[in-house]
Amino acid sequence: MISKTGIHAIKAMVTLAELPEGAYAGAGAIADSIGAPRNYLGKLLQMFSREGYVISQKGMGGGFRLAKDPKKISLLDIINPIDHIDRWNGCFLGRHQCSDENPCALHAKWDKVRNQYMKFVTNTSIADLIQDHNVINTL
Repeated sequence: MISKTGIHAIKAMVTLAELPEGAYAGAGAIADSIGAPRNYLGKLLQMFSREGYVISQKGMGGGFRLAKDPKKISLLDIINPIDHIDRWNGCFLGRHQCSDENPCALHAKWDKVRNQYMKFVTNTSIADLIQDHNVINTL
């Protein structure tokens, strides 16, 4: 349900959330610690910097750190810029005419699953993942 890029992004954000107050971590070190390609992760972190979730600082001792409280960063905030899950509002079977008034065979079931998934990723924060390291280690 989450792309590999989305999983790398979540792991990187959890790593940044675990840094001491005011500390920065380099993209290479984060990439090495979570098993992600270095250049690839650097581009991801730059994207999150543009989105306002990460602060970057160049130079000695620089790198990345979270720009917000991890309690205020949801899984949706991290996954959506990558996987665009907020666009999952189309028909599960790809029918153009599918709607509440003209539903396909899976419309009601898909609507329920999609809504529960969106609620889960909206209401789960990076802070929730820090509290249980076993969750991150299984990603």
